Amino acid sequence: MNQVYLALGSNIRAEFNLPQAVRLLESCGRILRKSSIWQSQPVGDEYQADFLNAAVLWETACDAQQIWDEVIPGIEARLLRVRDPLNKNGPRTIDIDLVLYNREQLQIAHRIVPDPEISSRIFLAVPLAELSPEYLVPGLGRPVSEIAAELQADNNGVFFRRDDVQL
Repeated sequence: MNQVYLALGSNIRAEFNLPQAVRLLESCGRILRKSSIWQSQPVGDEYQADFLNAAVLWETACDAQQIWDEVIPGIEARLLRVRDPLNKNGPRTIDIDLVLYNREQLQIAHRIVPDPEISSRIFLAVPLAELSPEYLVPGLGRPVSEIAAELQADNNGVFFRRDDVQL
């Protein structure tokens, strides 16, 4: 079985779409851990609602290619994700990213795993650190908790926890 860390984000009906994405993931694997929900400002397109973000540790027999080609697009389609070719950072019902896969470094199509943005995106690092604080990010050799702490220290309170939504 593969240990997969997925990042989830939504700013359209997030209270419904985030937990629904988790339920759909359980149809082809087992959720071992779920982070809290975190709220963050949008990146790239600031004229939209804030995002709710989370991460899950998911155990599955699916390989990384299947996850990228079938599982993620299938769940995003079921949750009516629309991709705007003119605005890749636009609003979305759900965004699922494969950020860590076992303890491997991979390239799947244009996707690099571990996600290179873990060290610069607080909305990735903080939920991952909540799941597995001592996980050493392959290629960086640093625990995800250390990365998250650095990003939180530089953030000046822009990023805060949402306790009213559950995965």
